[in-house]
Amino acid sequence: MRGAGPVGQTLPGWRPAAFNQGWVYRDRVAAGQSGQLLSAWLAARYRHSSAATWRQRLQSGELGLNGRLLQGDVEVAAGDRIRWHRPAWVEPAIPEHWQTLHDDGDVLVINKPSGLPVMPAGGFLVHTLSHQLVLWSREQGEPLAPKPVHRLGRFTSGLLVCARRPESRAWLSRLLRDSTADGAASACRKVYRALTEPLPPDWPLGESREVTVAIGRHPHPLLGEIWCAADPSVATALPSRSSFTLLERRPESCLVEVAIATGRPHQIRIHAAAIGAPLAGDPLYRPGGGASDQSLPGEGGYHLHAHRVRLACPDGGLLELEAPLPEPLRDQARLNSIRREK
Repeated sequence: MRGAGPVGQTLPGWRPAAFNQGWVYRDRVAAGQSGQLLSAWLAARYRHSSAATWRQRLQSGELGLNGRLLQGDVEVAAGDRIRWHRPAWVEPAIPEHWQTLHDDGDVLVINKPSGLPVMPAGGFLVHTLSHQLVLWSREQGEPLAPKPVHRLGRFTSGLLVCARRPESRAWLSRLLRDSTADGAASACRKVYRALTEPLPPDWPLGESREVTVAIGRHPHPLLGEIWCAADPSVATALPSRSSFTLLERRPESCLVEVAIATGRPHQIRIHAAAIGAPLAGDPLYRPGGGASDQSLPGEGGYHLHAHRVRLACPDGGLLELEAPLPEPLRDQARLNSIRREK
């Protein structure tokens, strides 16, 4: 993974990998789950660790039940309160800086670098954009820290919308989740660029094709569940819509522009895979839209960039922004022309 490494080793412009202060996780045993050993209950609920690993954590004094510290395995009953004090762990290195593209005192839009997680998850707690925004706001003397309105994957770069006021976040979140990609007058339009594996040879340059593959949760051995392409007849499947435009063919990949009309988890990665052309270098999603059993959503290797956005703001204004493209996602013919002119 880009940027990850041992404590003390880091790339220029990156915050070094470092220990955090640990975290306390809380959960509750649901009805119908009584009689299981706690280690088995935890292993079934949190697939990242085996029952043997949970027993080791019990013996280390990391787990509590109903306010009582445990030293060994016990049977659980419905309603039991579980507490896991996860010891400090090393968080991978992250980019230290981002580019501010818009800030009106409420709405903040940044150009997020690839490699920076937006929210705490997995191995990240404080090495996240949300935590860095809190620190940045304190340095600025601001009473309200901007909070992300939506997510971008750790290795997805580009436009990320944040807001300080809770009502603004609610407005923008709804708009970004249920936007429409059609028509110049739409309240929200989100356009990405990506590199995919080669698209079918009968797909002409400049042609747009719509993808409406539903997205839903599927079992995954490392996470329990993961978002993948889904059968639309399943009640929990989410309708999803993207429009892919072929911009350029390269020897081993295609440059595409993607306008998304819905904001589902990993939508572009899943839709690209569903049409048989996963994002180039994506270790997770496979042709057809399924996921590898050996990979996780936070692993990198692909190029995906939130390039342009148009938003109807809470104050009635219209915001249109563009994040500069990373070099791998620029039109090579145009780049070569510019280089020749220089």
